[in-house]
Amino acid sequence: MILVTGGAGFIGSNLVSALAARGERVVVADWLREGDKWRNLAKAEIEALVPPEDLMAALDLGEFAPDAVFHMGAISSTTETDGDLLAQTNFTLPQQLWRWCREAHAPFIYASSAATYGDGSLGFDDDGSPDHLAQLRPLNGYGWSKQAFDRWAVRRAAAGEAPPQWAGLKFFNVYGPNEYHKGPQASVAWHLFRQIRESGSARLFQSHHPDYPDGGQQRDFVWVKDCVAVMLWLYDHGRANGLFNVGSGQARSFLDLARAVFAGLERPERIDYVPTPEAIRDGYQYFTQARLDRLRQAGYDKPFTALEAGVASYLRDHLLTDDPYR
Repeated sequence: MILVTGGAGFIGSNLVSALAARGERVVVADWLREGDKWRNLAKAEIEALVPPEDLMAALDLGEFAPDAVFHMGAISSTTETDGDLLAQTNFTLPQQLWRWCREAHAPFIYASSAATYGDGSLGFDDDGSPDHLAQLRPLNGYGWSKQAFDRWAVRRAAAGEAPPQWAGLKFFNVYGPNEYHKGPQASVAWHLFRQIRESGSARLFQSHHPDYPDGGQQRDFVWVKDCVAVMLWLYDHGRANGLFNVGSGQARSFLDLARAVFAGLERPERIDYVPTPEAIRDGYQYFTQARLDRLRQAGYDKPFTALEAGVASYLRDHLLTDDPYR
């Protein structure tokens, strides 16, 4: 039995489907609330759906005993301003799950974030040493909360107080199916699809940096199914421990992404450049690119999906289908 927190969310639901397809028994901890987020779980058989606020009590009472925990649940909004909510959800809860996994001798694989790298001026090296982590300066509360837990986990592991396997995954700009419920926090690929389909044009931010043209800002866009493949590999090869970047390893421009969406929709390119909102302009990242050295050295040798191929699959197999379960 495997526990996936945030299992009805974007990355979590893709992981749940992959685990269920392998015949694993999966318990999901998440909220569904209003809307149709339930669709993310419609294609996977699950053992139970547990409200997150009841999770630790259920584990401590032995209502179920997972053999591994994938902790994907989090407050994932980069604009969240409730510091107490961020601390409780993204720092305190994973500490509790870490301790439970240590006592139960269960692997613990959790979602960190590339937001921990801040403006990227120190690079994107997933060096998990305390000295390196102490230098990073996240730009928002979300990034801080992920960074705080990464640093805590590294300290606990160094003190010999870790689960039998642990891995913190610094996801870069993930896109793919099951993100429709995320609203403003959905990927740029999703927003461009909506914009182009509805208006025929795409909106990209103007550049306010002399080294980057409009639309030339770059991100490491990574296909969600590649993220799932990494998680399954880590689970299957329990020797790998520590912090790992999970990205494509290749920075691509927003213009490249827009062109891939136009191609997938078979629409002529029409792009409007709008000013970057002043609220995020000072801390805006113009470049991200995952260094994958540690993941490769650990033994993961699968290729990552090229942007054009991932976007084409996203549109063809998910966004443009008539399947109500997407």
